[in-house]
Amino acid sequence: MAIPARTPVVHPTAFIAPSAVVLGDVTLGPRSSVWYQAVLRGDMAPIVIGEATNLQDATIVHVDEGKPALIGARVGVGHRVILHACTVEDDCLIGMGSILLNDVHVGTGSVIAAGAVVPEGMRVPPGSLVMGVPARVVRHVDDGLRARIKGTWEHYVEEAARHRRGAFPVERTTL
Repeated sequence: MAIPARTPVVHPTAFIAPSAVVLGDVTLGPRSSVWYQAVLRGDMAPIVIGEATNLQDATIVHVDEGKPALIGARVGVGHRVILHACTVEDDCLIGMGSILLNDVHVGTGSVIAAGAVVPEGMRVPPGSLVMGVPARVVRHVDDGLRARIKGTWEHYVEEAARHRRGAFPVERTTL
């Protein structure tokens, strides 16, 4: 769907699920994916999604006038996340159900825990684990979390290729 003078730019290797909505000034990078029921609405400012980044089911990405949403490369954005006019640098994991408000800036290699509410304007230093309501930095990301970040984006690149081919759902053998 296009808003006048603003049409999404989608890399040919990106995957957009049939029930997702991508409209307005949105750019999807190579091997990125937008999953079922997700909404990316670039109607007041740009949304830019980097290479191999996934926006999982029911995620919402929105902007404010003059305030874009910039999501880097190799970012895993969990189910039902809200990203509002914020910046997430490369190699991050944004946990399910978390909310990032206007002008939040998440540094490279950080993890936002599931359910966290990151308040407006918060700056998350690179390599931080952030938890809570309101969110706060609790410690540095360790090797285990770095592996989880990598495993998440790699998994979704593979899943997107499978869904693009129509190779789903996985057949059940028993209940």
